[in-house]
Amino acid sequence: MKKILLVVICMATWMSNAQITLKGVVKDSIGNPLEMANVIAINKDTKKLDSYGFTDVKGNYKLNLKKNTTYTVKTSYIGMKTSDTTIKMNEVDVVKDISLKGDDTLDEVNITYKMPVTVKGDTIVYDADSFKTGTEKKLGDVLDKLPGVEVNDDGEIEVEGKTVKKVMVEGKDFFDGDSKIATKNIPADAIDKVQVLKNHSEVGQMSRVTDNEDNVVINIRLKEGKKNFWFGEVTAGLGIGMNDSRYIAHPKLFYYSPKYSVNIITDINNIGEVPFTMRDYFKFTGGFRGVGSSNGTDFNVGSNDISFLTLKNNRAKEIESKFGAVNFSYSPKKTWDISGFAIYSGNNTDMEESTNSLYSNANINQASLPTYDPNNPNSFKVIDTEETQNLTNQKSDLGLFKLSSSYKPNTNNQFDYDIFAKVSNQKQLQNTLSTRTYLNADDEIVPINQMSEQNPFSINQNLNYYYTLNDKNIFAFEAQHLWQDEDPFYNAELEKLSFYNLIGLNELANPFDVSQNKRIKTNKFDAKLDYYYVINSKSNLNITLGSTLSNQRFNSEIFEVLNGNKTQISATNTINDVDFSFNDLYTGLHYKFITGIFTFNQGFTLHNYVSKNTQLGSEVKNNFTQLLPDASIKINLKKSETLRLNYRMQTSFTDVAKLAEGYVFNNYNSLYSGNRELENSLYHNVSLNYFSFNMFNYTNIFGSVDYSKRKDVIKSNTQFLGVNQVRTSINSAFPDEVISARANFQKSHRKFKYSFGGNVSYSKSNSLITDRQTNVSSNRLSKMFTQTYRTKFSTNFKEAPNFDLGYNVSINKSDIGGVENTFTTHSPYINFDAYFLKEFIFTSKYTYNNVVNNGTSIDSYGFLRADLTYQKKDSKWEYKVGVTNLLNTTGLNQNSSNDILVSNSTYVIQPRIAVFSVKYNL
Repeated sequence: MKKILLVVICMATWMSNAQITLKGVVKDSIGNPLEMANVIAINKDTKKLDSYGFTDVKGNYKLNLKKNTTYTVKTSYIGMKTSDTTIKMNEVDVVKDISLKGDDTLDEVNITYKMPVTVKGDTIVYDADSFKTGTEKKLGDVLDKLPGVEVNDDGEIEVEGKTVKKVMVEGKDFFDGDSKIATKNIPADAIDKVQVLKNHSEVGQMSRVTDNEDNVVINIRLKEGKKNFWFGEVTAGLGIGMNDSRYIAHPKLFYYSPKYSVNIITDINNIGEVPFTMRDYFKFTGGFRGVGSSNGTDFNVGSNDISFLTLKNNRAKEIESKFGAVNFSYSPKKTWDISGFAIYSGNNTDMEESTNSLYSNANINQASLPTYDPNNPNSFKVIDTEETQNLTNQKSDLGLFKLSSSYKPNTNNQFDYDIFAKVSNQKQLQNTLSTRTYLNADDEIVPINQMSEQNPFSINQNLNYYYTLNDKNIFAFEAQHLWQDEDPFYNAELEKLSFYNLIGLNELANPFDVSQNKRIKTNKFDAKLDYYYVINSKSNLNITLGSTLSNQRFNSEIFEVLNGNKTQISATNTINDVDFSFNDLYTGLHYKFITGIFTFNQGFTLHNYVSKNTQLGSEVKNNFTQLLPDASIKINLKKSETLRLNYRMQTSFTDVAKLAEGYVFNNYNSLYSGNRELENSLYHNVSLNYFSFNMFNYTNIFGSVDYSKRKDVIKSNTQFLGVNQVRTSINSAFPDEVISARANFQKSHRKFKYSFGGNVSYSKSNSLITDRQTNVSSNRLSKMFTQTYRTKFSTNFKEAPNFDLGYNVSINKSDIGGVENTFTTHSPYINFDAYFLKEFIFTSKYTYNNVVNNGTSIDSYGFLRADLTYQKKDSKWEYKVGVTNLLNTTGLNQNSSNDILVSNSTYVIQPRIAVFSVKYNL
């Protein structure tokens, strides 16, 4: 790897030495420097653009050009006449100042040559063809080559360090703006321009009084030949050279016109390419956001869905995926827009996993240990281990549906309505062999069989109305209603159940066959009215009135099957019948003003909270008032360079799942009982953020430091039975603290860009461990120190092969009750693509992973993928041979830590798969 890095450094040095510099100052006719003027250099011989740039705040420009070449240098600025200057570059750098004359007849600059990048206020426009090399297939491939833009493996987009909130095509939301669906499906050859809209406001009249600095949106402009015509692709493929059958099918169709648009995406395959994972489903909100979250209250009813393993494309033994999605928009008239989507995703997944878990276990006679100090309950360091092998099958059918309407009769009124529904049918079967598995009468190891299933659904409605009375008075009303119904079912069959006596099971059962039904119904309504009084162009007052009204019903029961007969367990501690209501009425006052380079926004919200849970024939009620201050200071150091300090006090409340005191199963070796006396937690959050994007030298720097102190946090109180646990929740008397930092540096040149950065997080959290023999509880202090470092070097040659070269390192260090453990993963990688013989494209991706535990290498594996594509010039047909997992790697590694254990897992993954596919471009 060191040799490769040396080659990269030498290449970068060679490319720098092969060029000379043209620099100078761009001024107006009276000598004032012009910031953000466009300067481009066109090679007189080839007629191609060799370099481009912008002037900085002092009017300086700098272009890297070829030696012994003559250029036409064009300089343009809004309201000025474009300057054409012929410059001969010899063997030395050239300094040339440029003066522009005023031209009041021009409303905007007319540039005779395509600028790769243009800046208009808060909008950056990239000309896609200026950055394409010919190997790009989807939007994500194009975005990854743009200065200041990055796309991660999950399809999320970052611009100048900020996550893109949504993606639009021709000004219309693409599947509600979901970035992953956009980056993985929009064809690269349809893209003309990429517009980055910073400080974007969804409601134009609110832009004057709200801070939209973190709201970054990308709008894709299509090429003329793709408008008012259907376009897309149809792909089909079959496996080659394998005993088992493999297949793929990807029809995709798009239509855009000024009045309406339609997008149809389908994907059926069994080669491990998961178009829509369970994680995507659970995070996909349909564009909904919490109404009250910005006012200091953290109350999320969340989801009590099955805790399926986080599924990634290469973390399964077998994956069969079916995906279909339709998105539309329609404008009956200029003032009214209607849009919506329907998404179906079905997965059938087999997983094989081996896990080694190291528990910090208090369930032995501590006095027998030589290190035990009876005067210090934190001194024990007892370790117990469990090794498991899991065979898992997951089946899921998921559906998402949304219909939206936006009516804007004039600039002073906007009315929005959305309805969003999620439905699913989920089932998981898991067969577990454990070193804790008990033998039957014939001394045979008996596996543990678990089954989970449910059919949850939710309907979310959103109603917003924005009204501008006049220049001084603006009103905004937002309301949201959630109806959610969940019905998780759990069954376990095992030879021995350690806590059978706690829930009244028949001790003679052999094996135990125990099941649990749960039902959680949620009805939640949020509403907020904001009034803005605009004092002047630099200050305003904001008065807020709002409420959150929630009701949840939680029911559960446990039953067992004995000799073929189903018997409900009648013990009181196994039945839940809970009614929980939560009300939050609040009012807020904020004052925002700008002075010089500073923007201040400070205020408070005053909340009256009332919570009540009824169970076990009695009621527990909590009623109190809380004042929550918040403040922010933003410093605009210069254009595209800001420093921001934020502080927020926040209250956090649990939902009904942690209040229900009857026992519920987490899994076969973990039982949970809630605590009806739980109270709220109080958070203090401080963050410092720095953002800088210099268009003069295309340098992007961002960094952040976040600190959070949490008091009365709801934490676990764990009792051990061997490695089995019985848990409840408490408000911890000890505060938790988290400090994290994130930074990244990226610099772009015409032919290459490089970046390096990382994330660091240190946390201290507390939980209780109770010894069942002595009933003595002791505080367990857990410290987690995680580090992730990234470096990447990318080339972007038009007529030569390109590559991405990177090195990632992650370090996870845990200290649980004084027991330390460290996992380090080294992951160098290289991606290569080449366009050759005018008709062939070759791409490959290779990643190597080396996992080290406490200084000893415990696993190493690599992944290599290669694709060879042939498409004759001007032909609509494309042929490809693709091979995944070319090295036939059998598994990958994952490690994790929490307050009671450290685990390391190995997953069996799909073998080498070769597919021949044919694509027809419409």
